[in-house]
Amino acid sequence: MAKAPRPGAVKTRLVPLLGDHGCAALQAVLIGVVARWALAVARPGGAYLAYGPDGAGEQELRPHVPEGVRLFPDGHGDLGDRLATATARVLRERSDPLLVVGTDMATLTPAHAREAEVVLRGGADAVFGPALDGGYWLAGLARPAPELFDLGGAWGGAEVLERSLEQARAAGLRTELLGFERDLDDAADARALLEHPGLPPEIVAALAPAAAP
Repeated sequence: MAKAPRPGAVKTRLVPLLGDHGCAALQAVLIGVVARWALAVARPGGAYLAYGPDGAGEQELRPHVPEGVRLFPDGHGDLGDRLATATARVLRERSDPLLVVGTDMATLTPAHAREAEVVLRGGADAVFGPALDGGYWLAGLARPAPELFDLGGAWGGAEVLERSLEQARAAGLRTELLGFERDLDDAADARALLEHPGLPPEIVAALAPAAAP
């Protein structure tokens, strides 16, 4: 899931460090990094990028996405509506477990995908990768579960994961959690992630102003 890299519309909490155009450039880099991760960990034909916002076109995203990744608009509504729409579409086409990530988790590795897939193939209906800010950096589904994304006004707050788990319990779904990771949302995250040895070099370069004293 990714927003088109438009100045003033993405990574806005990093604007004081990077400016509008720097944030858009960072988003473009993040899209490429995550798309390559998806292509590397998915089975043939199983890497997708669902994009927004309304009015965005494939031509805005394709320059940042490798061949082999299938693009489609993520629909309308809030993030929950878009997640439900996008996951339902992919699961209609594929029988494999589905892993969903955004562009905020800058240190994704194949090991994260393997761990999530093992959980889903082991009998869980859903798996989440909890983020330090109360959200999650990955959602994995064994089958369609739109109720997980019906959070109302909780999107963007510190209770996203908690509310998602409540929705899962109410629906009788078995869930498991992966390890905590840091999202790239604000200046503190940027500075912390610049100390991470696994941060891809192109993200390091895009965050260069954040390294200045």
